[in-house]
Amino acid sequence: HDIDIFFADPGCPSQRGLNEHSNGLLRRHGLPKQTDFIGMTQPYLSSIAHKINMIPRKSLGYKTPYHVFLIYLKEALKKVMSKNV
Repeated sequence: HDIDIFFADPGCPSQRGLNEHSNGLLRRHGLPKQTDFIGMTQPYLSSIAHKINMIPRKSLGYKTPYHVFLIYLKEALKKVMSKNV
């Protein structure tokens, strides 16, 4: 298993672009820095996840992660159903 491992330098957010972008999305949709998760409800957190998963992504051909998930799920179900026939 040849796996490259990269350790970002401390204090260099530009080396963690995806992480920084994801943090920005979370902050924009209701989870500011220093958020205390103790009082968070699952429905509230799920609503934030849903909002983020409904944002179209260039890397997904401008589809939403939710839409791409449904495409893969549909294909997986077809395979399972065809084996059971």
